[in-house]
Amino acid sequence: MMNEQENTNKQYADELKLHGLIAHWQEITDEQQALLSLWLTWELAERKQRSLDRRLSSARLGRFKPLTEFDWQWPGKIDQPAVQRLMQLDFLTEASNIIILGSNGVGKSTIAQNLGYKAVMQGHTVLFTTAANMLNDLAAQDGDNALRRRLSYYAKPRLLLIDEVGYLCYSNRHADLLFEIINRRYEKNATIVTTNRPFSEWNEVFPNAACVVSLIDRLVHHSEVLAIEGESYRMKEAQEQASNRRKAKIENRKGKSQ
Repeated sequence: MMNEQENTNKQYADELKLHGLIAHWQEITDEQQALLSLWLTWELAERKQRSLDRRLSSARLGRFKPLTEFDWQWPGKIDQPAVQRLMQLDFLTEASNIIILGSNGVGKSTIAQNLGYKAVMQGHTVLFTTAANMLNDLAAQDGDNALRRRLSYYAKPRLLLIDEVGYLCYSNRHADLLFEIINRRYEKNATIVTTNRPFSEWNEVFPNAACVVSLIDRLVHHSEVLAIEGESYRMKEAQEQASNRRKAKIENRKGKSQ
């Protein structure tokens, strides 16, 4: 009968898929189990770290401000409890979508990136992309096989974050490709979309595209809309930095004149 340490070691060996070791398990002595326990712990920790590093690299989240530094007082309207609830990631289990709506610079991308980072840390596959990069990438694929592989690349992650829908206008071809991505992910994987345009204006983003109504229908069927209102925080920061530079120049001149 296995003792507690040996039982734990066996569980780790199973998790690590060390089939050769498991095949010779009965040959391992009690003295060897103590050293094996240390080795298995090291190996498990290293593999988990490498897996995390791969997911973070593949997610392409870029640099972003953590929510602990987010200025909740700056937006004129933002549902902070809703954001904190979304950070529990229940929408991933439900394969629901999140639409973050607001004007430029109010924190849409920051919130999306924080949700993506939390998902990566909890072991999920994540991909962050702008709408322009994704749609241009898909449209540039040469041949049906290449396009199918690329569609799978965007459809596969547990969480896909599509940033900046609405900042540019797209052709019917681009609209069809976005619909294909949303349709492939529908009720299977969660998608977060950030946009500066309400859905009533998406026919201006995809003018003359026949699939716009179907695209919106698929996107909002299982979704939550997080609306943010306010002025651009980036503009606020730029104005503050410019003011600080002017003050520094004035102080420097005063110092030289004394």
